[in-house]
Amino acid sequence: MRVFLTGATGFVGSRILTQLLAAGHQVTGNSRSDAGARQLEQAGAAVHRGDLNDAAELAKGAESADAVIHTAFDHDFAHYAENCEKDRRVIEAIGDVLAGSDRPLLITSAIGVGSTGAGQFAREDVLDRDHPMPRIASELAGLAVGERGVSVGVVRLSQIHDPVKQGLVSPLIELARTKGVSAYVGEGGDRWCAASVEDAARLYVLALERHEPGARWHAVAEEAIPMRAIAEAIGRGLGVPVQAIPKSEAGKHFGWMAGFASFDMPASSAVTRERLGWTPVGPTLFENLSRMDYSVGKE
Repeated sequence: MRVFLTGATGFVGSRILTQLLAAGHQVTGNSRSDAGARQLEQAGAAVHRGDLNDAAELAKGAESADAVIHTAFDHDFAHYAENCEKDRRVIEAIGDVLAGSDRPLLITSAIGVGSTGAGQFAREDVLDRDHPMPRIASELAGLAVGERGVSVGVVRLSQIHDPVKQGLVSPLIELARTKGVSAYVGEGGDRWCAASVEDAARLYVLALERHEPGARWHAVAEEAIPMRAIAEAIGRGLGVPVQAIPKSEAGKHFGWMAGFASFDMPASSAVTRERLGWTPVGPTLFENLSRMDYSVGKE
């Protein structure tokens, strides 16, 4: 297939690019910069110039594609709601290009919107349209373009990791480095889920090649990792003490991360594994945290 891949030079997108090319697909990736364009060309992909701030121009990359995988996202979480609205506009613009065709559009979302309530594991068959997490905007946009005849699927990401980067765990590491203490909220029982970046990339390729309109897939290898255990791993890596923070003081300590640090986000990937035959084989989150060079970032 001729695949248009947004975010093709990003953390997850660059791995998807490699796996798509290895599977024999032709890929056009978007790039905002000359350096990104060279990276794509060296990998063997064609280049479409565009970025998230100009949704219509970015979407032009989909015009000659047989399928689209959309992974580009502005990961400035201090402006999370605003960036989720930006993502909504991009999905709608790509939908305008694909409307009325059977060309697959695979979009990206977050695990949390698949939860039925506090303490419940997120599931692929659940979508809480009123979920307070701003990333719900991406899935609502997917539903909207689906109603216009676009064949949409969703990959929901957990904490995606390798030995250099680990989703929202990475800002927790930098916060611990700055504060001199690795903290968790309350008793540390809130849980996050995770998957290695290579496993996540393989899931995107499977979801594209076995596309099911309306399907939601979970990139989850580890379903429920306690926040206290994550904080302890960070403390070991940085050589700093580990400390419990009362929920009433979470905002002061964690800043913009407070909502995430005290958010219970376990998730199941049972449906994804069964229907796509996806079996995670990559390192665990703690294995990659143990391989990390914690001296990077020191002044």
